Amino acid sequence: MKKVSVIIILSFVLFPFLSSCKENAKETTKIEKETDKEPMDKIDDSDDWIVLFDGTTSDGWRGYKKDHFPEAWKIEDGTIRCIGSGRGEAGHKDGGDIIYDKKFKNFTLSLEWKISEGGNSGIFYLGQEDLDYIWKTAPEMQVLDNDKHPDAKLGVDGNRQAGSLYDLIPAKPQNAKPVGEWNQVEITVYNGTVVHKQNGVNVVEYHLWTPEWNALVAGSKFPSLNKDWADVANEGYIGLQDHGDDVWFRNIKVKEL
Repeated sequence: MKKVSVIIILSFVLFPFLSSCKENAKETTKIEKETDKEPMDKIDDSDDWIVLFDGTTSDGWRGYKKDHFPEAWKIEDGTIRCIGSGRGEAGHKDGGDIIYDKKFKNFTLSLEWKISEGGNSGIFYLGQEDLDYIWKTAPEMQVLDNDKHPDAKLGVDGNRQAGSLYDLIPAKPQNAKPVGEWNQVEITVYNGTVVHKQNGVNVVEYHLWTPEWNALVAGSKFPSLNKDWADVANEGYIGLQDHGDDVWFRNIKVKEL
């Protein structure tokens, strides 16, 4: 009888505690589920990343020198996809490069890209809208199928291959993944110092507005296209290139420095 009494007493003592734990567990699960539903475009307060693409809408993005999101670009399976036209830079009737509608100065841009077979595209930064094409105003991290696109063999020392500062500085080491696989890249800009990181490795570093920079640009194709190309702005747009080929981008976010 004593054992039964002890069990009964313990039951009365422990029941409220166990019920409380069960309710807390339910509340925790509820909070976790609600958190999973939060929009991706919110700022992650833990590390100050701002998500530029929420995976489901084109919010914040528009065509270069346009007030709408071009038809050549689609939101598909959590990616921003440029639909290939098969016409190279001539592209679609309603195509062209897209930009995020906010200028950034000092920042790290992080995203993933995947290119189609024989495809070509690019990631622009510090771009302006005062000329007919963003590439006439902005440095470009090249996005390319290094195996099949002719650009991989043009330029100097591989400076038109994936991850490179297009037509200026080659990505070394050249560590782009094959067609159909995702490449993770980061571009950091800070008071004129620029670093390209590709698949976890720093592959390009340079310094804007220096004598070395001016000499580098002078020896490239850019002065013939825009005589002021070397005078890159210290604040500008982030852009994605429509080069007429299928290309996908995802997990696009930026951290202002």
